[in-house]
Amino acid sequence: MAVGKVVALVDGSSYSTSVCEHAAWIASRHQVPVELVHVIGRRETAPHDLLEDSARGDLLDRLREMEGQRHALADQMGEAILAEAAALTTAAGAPEVHRKVRHGDLIEALHELEVDARYIVVGKRGAAADFAKLHLGSNIERVVRASRVNVMVASRAFSKVKRFLVAYDGGRSARKAIELISRSPLYTGLKPHILTVSPNTAEAQRQLEAAEEALNWSGDVVTDAAPGDAEKVIAGYVEENCIDLLVMGAYGHSRVRNLLVGSTTSQMMRSCRIPVLIVR
Repeated sequence: MAVGKVVALVDGSSYSTSVCEHAAWIASRHQVPVELVHVIGRRETAPHDLLEDSARGDLLDRLREMEGQRHALADQMGEAILAEAAALTTAAGAPEVHRKVRHGDLIEALHELEVDARYIVVGKRGAAADFAKLHLGSNIERVVRASRVNVMVASRAFSKVKRFLVAYDGGRSARKAIELISRSPLYTGLKPHILTVSPNTAEAQRQLEAAEEALNWSGDVVTDAAPGDAEKVIAGYVEENCIDLLVMGAYGHSRVRNLLVGSTTSQMMRSCRIPVLIVR
């Protein structure tokens, strides 16, 4: 498979359709393949040593048989989920689609999958969001922290992207994000907005001017600066300006950092009802 693929994590939840469509959108703009991945996590088993030392060996045999059946059914379910996802992704315009079932921890699988990947696409919430502790949605922050490539957190439904917002704090990662945006086909033809959340108006204006110059956009760039709580300001700007995609650097040195790697990540996801792309 070509270097630069888009890895889409699908679990059969209500967000899986959106994940497929966002992955197809990215892949079609870069003209790279999509790899659909369904991760089957580790499952707890009974203490076999205790059973073997007792007279209840028949229970151990039955338990092993049930475990084998459960694993086989999980594999079949995974393949069915991927088959449906592949049809959706192809219909959404992906140039090429591959699929894979993986076993084990999500993050361990992620490190292997992203070796030749350019993007990871994950849904905001997973299939077991309401009743399980370790579901895909609960692992968003883990994915963001652990991934070495761009991560898109897909919204509940896909809509055509016309305008994108860069949350800019002047830090190294934010500057790198601007640099990457300036030469990526993902943003071609889209309307760029750059927002800085800072109480220092003069400093914010200098940062915005530097960002606009670095972006080197052929068309108009909308820039703005505002004081206040970063989460609320960004979410409000998204709503007021009909932003379709929020782009943020992976790490920052201000309050914006907390939105990405701190405890408020899930709050930001809820505040913005649009996809969030974390750029590396």
